[in-house]
Amino acid sequence: MKVIGYIRVSSDKQDAQKQEHLLLKYAQQQHMQIDEFIKIEISSRKNTQARRIDELLKRLDANDVLLVAELSRLGRNMFEVLNIINQLSEDGVRIVFVRQPELSTTGPHGKLLLAIYSYFAEAERDFISVRTQQGLAAARASGKQLGRPKGSRDKERVLDSYREQIKEYLQLRLPLRRIRTIINPQLDKPIAYNSYRYFVQQDSALLQLWQSQ
Repeated sequence: MKVIGYIRVSSDKQDAQKQEHLLLKYAQQQHMQIDEFIKIEISSRKNTQARRIDELLKRLDANDVLLVAELSRLGRNMFEVLNIINQLSEDGVRIVFVRQPELSTTGPHGKLLLAIYSYFAEAERDFISVRTQQGLAAARASGKQLGRPKGSRDKERVLDSYREQIKEYLQLRLPLRRIRTIINPQLDKPIAYNSYRYFVQQDSALLQLWQSQ
């Protein structure tokens, strides 16, 4: 079992020290030893790679513990935070929000909290999907040309009808792997991550959004 402390601040080094002290104090009280800290001093507006979230997801395995000062340190918005929590929880990682213990997934109400987190993440995905469909309908009503970019192959691809939805998720800076978990249940037959990557790489607008993450 590993214990990792995640610390993110915008620019205040003193706040970083306060967070580290807070996590160390909690670990001592719980008879834990923090194996390493992942620290980043950067705005929450930056992408997950810049904020070392991607690194965090790769480093943590089942039964590992993630210590964070508070829920807002993980993501730029609640949707992203919920997705990160769900992804970590699916991997068997236990999450402790030291300043907000009632939101931690390690307590007696951990399973209930995970169900709530999952519910709100799903509700937000449904909301985004509805909003995307409404946007498509409005664009069609105004006579806007939709579909594949000019110059793409004539043969219809599995993800063509989901392009605007994928675009919206990329604009929200969701990782492509997470987008796959959202789109795949809507397909008649799930497709591999490489198919999503190829689809995005063949579309200059989507590729630009993906590369900006």
